[in-house]
Amino acid sequence: MNIIVSQEIASVCPDFVGAAVDARVVNSPYSEPLWEEIHTLEERLRRELTTESLKTLPGIAATRRVYKACGKDPSRYRPASEQLIRRMLQGKELYQIDTLVDLVNLASIAFGYSIGGFDADKFIGDTLTLGIGREGEPYEGIGRGMLNIAGLPVYRDAQGGVGTPTSDNERTKMTLATTHLVVLINGYDGNRERVADNARYIQQLIQNYCQSDGGTITLYP
Repeated sequence: MNIIVSQEIASVCPDFVGAAVDARVVNSPYSEPLWEEIHTLEERLRRELTTESLKTLPGIAATRRVYKACGKDPSRYRPASEQLIRRMLQGKELYQIDTLVDLVNLASIAFGYSIGGFDADKFIGDTLTLGIGREGEPYEGIGRGMLNIAGLPVYRDAQGGVGTPTSDNERTKMTLATTHLVVLINGYDGNRERVADNARYIQQLIQNYCQSDGGTITLYP
């Protein structure tokens, strides 16, 4: 999969760095040891953060700045990482979906980056381009129905949008049948080392819980 960062993204975030993890996996409905990891992190974050201070985490703060620069209100369309941590801090349980979705959520919470997890066999074509959503562009968010992505950073394949930092698209979502995983990490803070650490963390999670060798990591642009 080729990944292109468009000039319109580069103009609002010249330091953007992304990472793609590409791996063969075996999904499962539920992993108890994975959820033990999630609960351990949850307890730590509740000690360390509030719903206001979480906005200052570098990955979240940078994503919010890019939303504003693209013309989107980050308090109305919260980045996924902020949504997840905020839910934890409010004392609510995270939604348990399946092992792939749950581990991508864990990786997002642990590092503060909005991360997209995709069934790569559902992509159309061999190229993803990161751009900015347009008015009237059709996009069905997972569990959210039709989503107004105008002003949101968006990855597009040959057919259209597949992922934004707020919600991925129903068309390319992971399911229990997914065997080819692509995870995209969005480092709008430009911290290449931390983005790479997040990618290696995801590799370790899928090795531990998805009968995988961890696949490959590609940093971009």
